[in-house]
Amino acid sequence: MTDALFLTSEEVSGLATPGEYVEAVREGYRQRGEGAPARPRAKLTNADPPGMLTDYSAVLPETGAMGGYMYAAGFGEEDAWFLAPVFDAESGEPLALLDGASMNPFKTGAAGAVGIDALAREDAKTLALLGAGSQARGQLRAAAAVRDLDSVWVYSPTKDSRESFAAEMNEQLAPSVAAVASSAAAVEEADVVVTATTASDPVFDGDLLAEGTHVTAMGQYHPNKRELDATTIERAKYVPDLRERVMEDAGSFIAAVEEGVVSEDHVHAELGEVVAGEAPGRESDEEITVFDSGGTGIETVAAAHMLYEKARDEGLGSEISFAPASEALTGR
Repeated sequence: MTDALFLTSEEVSGLATPGEYVEAVREGYRQRGEGAPARPRAKLTNADPPGMLTDYSAVLPETGAMGGYMYAAGFGEEDAWFLAPVFDAESGEPLALLDGASMNPFKTGAAGAVGIDALAREDAKTLALLGAGSQARGQLRAAAAVRDLDSVWVYSPTKDSRESFAAEMNEQLAPSVAAVASSAAAVEEADVVVTATTASDPVFDGDLLAEGTHVTAMGQYHPNKRELDATTIERAKYVPDLRERVMEDAGSFIAAVEEGVVSEDHVHAELGEVVAGEAPGRESDEEITVFDSGGTGIETVAAAHMLYEKARDEGLGSEISFAPASEALTGR
């Protein structure tokens, strides 16, 4: 038998700062850029009862961990549950099992921030945020950990949502956070644009992007849904989290290919390749860049292992026991 650490959502919540998430996730993407294995999400859907089961995974050999996410949504309850198992990369022994919902916006936000850090101008000061939900919170907090922002402009279609979001974030962050009345008003002067929406169609006009803008898109990973229009994809150096998923569920890129403005060769490199120095990132102050973040096991394993180590050091969590196959897989 071997003991693993179980961490509740309450124990995970607040255990690490946005900056600590970013450091862990950056290191995970560096390992990916040097060859660490990662598999895109696999999703099973069912009509009756309605619901979805999703998983993805990664191995981070230098971190010494492997694992990922498995989460279920719907199936009559109209809610979702997230499990994040972490295994030792050498022995395969389970190290931890996390109730993974509370870490989700932070580990996803950290991936977005690693994209900003790798691709945005060093002097980026202004950020447009399209979306005002939990993922937008995670993206903004992490972005503020990698750039010295002065101003943040937030837009979502519901006036109350964007205004309450701006008020909340103004109390927590140093930059001025203001709600604006349109996506165009947010995007036109921004150095960085982050889309964290549930929209099925493009949320801004790519012609509005100023030269030198970086865009992180993280709200959609469906072949028929897109937050970015073909103009944005055509104008930008395009960097996904995993090349393998681009023609599977990167709806913005797929639509641009179908419209004939780019080909599959328009994929510049994976984010990990840029972080690891295997491919160039931004090469001029005028260049427009896009990081297309669909969610991977890279940031999940990196964040979950970081949380496991912090919890172990602080005496958090409870032990649960697992039997190895050599003892339990007997058929008796």
